[in-house]
Amino acid sequence: MPRQARLDTPGALHHVIIRGIEKRPIVQTAEDRDDFVAALSAAARTTGTAIYAWALLRNHSHLLVRSGRVGLPAFMRKWLTGYAIRYNHRHHRYGHLFQNRYKSILCEEDAYFRELVRYIHLNPVRARHVENLDDLERYPWCGHGVLLGKAKRDWQETAYVLEWFGRLPRDARRAYRQYIAEGVPLGRRPELVGGGLIRSLGGWSQVRSGRVPRAHGRADERILGSGEFVDRVIAEATEQLQAQVPRDRRLREAQQVIAAQCKSVEVSLAELRGGSRRAPVARLRTELAQHLVRDLGLPLAEAARQLGVTTSGIARAFTRTLRRKGRKST
Repeated sequence: MPRQARLDTPGALHHVIIRGIEKRPIVQTAEDRDDFVAALSAAARTTGTAIYAWALLRNHSHLLVRSGRVGLPAFMRKWLTGYAIRYNHRHHRYGHLFQNRYKSILCEEDAYFRELVRYIHLNPVRARHVENLDDLERYPWCGHGVLLGKAKRDWQETAYVLEWFGRLPRDARRAYRQYIAEGVPLGRRPELVGGGLIRSLGGWSQVRSGRVPRAHGRADERILGSGEFVDRVIAEATEQLQAQVPRDRRLREAQQVIAAQCKSVEVSLAELRGGSRRAPVARLRTELAQHLVRDLGLPLAEAARQLGVTTSGIARAFTRTLRRKGRKST
């Protein structure tokens, strides 16, 4: 079954989940964790994405974000692509780091904002990375301590979150801490990440109790919200899709850049995409790979298609550049 298109628009609220491929680690060392969070910070700033809640664990990560002017996919590319390349370089590995596509669930804010902040910030407790809430306040790879004023992350949006719990910061933090404590016995909360039908019906407890009305609303795996909210999101997404320009602007710009650069160094497109190892061609291919991925935000696979190489070939080009920079800095 073909995968569904993502649902997004500037200002939309998303619960984002990323996992390591085959449940493998996405961080192993303190340097990995620092790099992961630094990349998240940089991507949030440059794309105008608001980060309300986040938690980094060994093989997965959760976030609650509001997409900025360029949309969620651009933010995720800027964040994860560079990190994955640097991680592979540090640990002498090749290939994909993350499992398939990241999962993003578009959320109905009034009904789920507080629930999702709590669910995400309790992840280190559920995963036994920390033993209790006192430890969670000191856990540096989660946004919980930032909301309580125990840590400082300038890129994390705290004021908006605390407003959900009280008018004055001190009262809001007290209420937030109590709300988090009340969530510990609730466990894993599958209704916050499970099937769209269950979410739209009000969660597993409603289904099991038999209190669900027979005429329920529409459901969608990509949406966390009521049936009415699902209907509205689908309708808006359909309108946006119909209004989109048929050709992707980034892809068109990438093709223009490739053609111009080939012309400037007198390399034909056929030679560039034909696997030539001639030094000027290889050098141009590496430079173009950097530009397509880092500046234009193309996924590695799409950049590889445009340059006539494999995805792993693009990754190796980035690794060679990192090595050269490392030698120059020593």
